[in-house]
Amino acid sequence: MLCVDNYFTGRRKNIAHLLDNPAFEALRHDVTLPLFVEVDAIFNFACPASPIHYQRDPVATTKANVHGVINMLGLAKRLKCPILQASTSEIYGDPIVHPQPESYWGNVNPIGPRACYDEGKRCAETLFFDYHRQFSVPIKVMRIFNTYGPRMHPNDGRVVSNFIVQALGGEAITLYGDGLQTRSFCYVDDLIEATMRFMVTPVEETGPINVGNPVEFTIISLAAEILRLTKSKSKLVFEPLPQDDPMQRKPDISKANAVLDWVPDIQLDEGLRKTIAYFEMLLQDSPTMFS
Repeated sequence: MLCVDNYFTGRRKNIAHLLDNPAFEALRHDVTLPLFVEVDAIFNFACPASPIHYQRDPVATTKANVHGVINMLGLAKRLKCPILQASTSEIYGDPIVHPQPESYWGNVNPIGPRACYDEGKRCAETLFFDYHRQFSVPIKVMRIFNTYGPRMHPNDGRVVSNFIVQALGGEAITLYGDGLQTRSFCYVDDLIEATMRFMVTPVEETGPINVGNPVEFTIISLAAEILRLTKSKSKLVFEPLPQDDPMQRKPDISKANAVLDWVPDIQLDEGLRKTIAYFEMLLQDSPTMFS
């Protein structure tokens, strides 16, 4: 297995436990540059996924979703191997259809501060299907909804890691808007299971397929659950809602259930406990990481 990363948002220590495995190899590389390797299948997860990261360098984000995808599709074309694209629920934008089925075309602001990611991922899907139609590249397109779990960066900027870090550090929990916007949180192990099942489906199963947990939570209820599990006394503070932040997010996973025979196993309480345990370990090992 070859893992390619430029560590723009990742950390080498996240794969440290794999580096002694002779079947695993890590290569520091930016996929916006051509990559010349020999592989049997490609899983393209390359792109910052957190708003604070992808908005920090929106041009690089768009390049990862366009130049990077073209390079990976070109590699798959040359090798005649299957390629899976980690797309996103963000392609639905601030949806006016709820829950979101794969047939929904979305409600995206093409010139807003989130567009580098939203429209970048939409363009990536276009490229995948064009390479499939024009060059017969075997593709899989998976739309991921709000994944969380251990090894998230403490400064990741996404709501689960934000709330856990703030709760464990005794800081105020920052909510945006009234906290009544909703998300559906999928634990990373469930995502991996769906990913592997999708890759071995027949070639005609191109997707897109939604992968996420269809149980919907308000952001304020997520904060309350994290406060309960961490036994934190942190208070809630409310800030203005960022531009184009979706008010509802919930996947219709009937296609994943039918095609992959998949539904998520790990519900929020269990997944949060595992994620909190990881951040507690980080806090014990590196207290300044949370400051």
